[in-house]
Amino acid sequence: MNLKLKAAQKIAAAALRHARDANLKPLAVAVLDGRGALKAFAAEDGCSLKRGEIAIGKAHGAVALGVGSRAIGKMAVERPHFVAAANQAVGALIPVPGGVLIRDAKGVVVGAVGISGDTSDNDEAAALAGIAAAGLAGDPGA
Repeated sequence: MNLKLKAAQKIAAAALRHARDANLKPLAVAVLDGRGALKAFAAEDGCSLKRGEIAIGKAHGAVALGVGSRAIGKMAVERPHFVAAANQAVGALIPVPGGVLIRDAKGVVVGAVGISGDTSDNDEAAALAGIAAAGLAGDPGA
């Protein structure tokens, strides 16, 4: 199964709802399918200029390496040369929490969500809330 547009839109909307309920700073949300193609994107009013690119980078890194961006952040500390090389090879890796893999009921990766705008932990929480609202499982790479 690959991520469908309707599910991607639901994830983005639910993540933003979570952000407003938690009174987070304005967010950018990027939802990619399992191939890494952008399926849904939203940037709230007041979101700073480059948050969209950062959100896409968090999600893209997760899909490209098959782990959530929290795990990529740990890799960056433990193996900085690997993460730097991977960034050159696949492009747009953002090694901080907020990039979460989306798994189906069988555990298969069907996409990723990247969120940027608040603290990395809050970005990740919004991504997990969006994924859960779509009935899918989030994998932040903890």
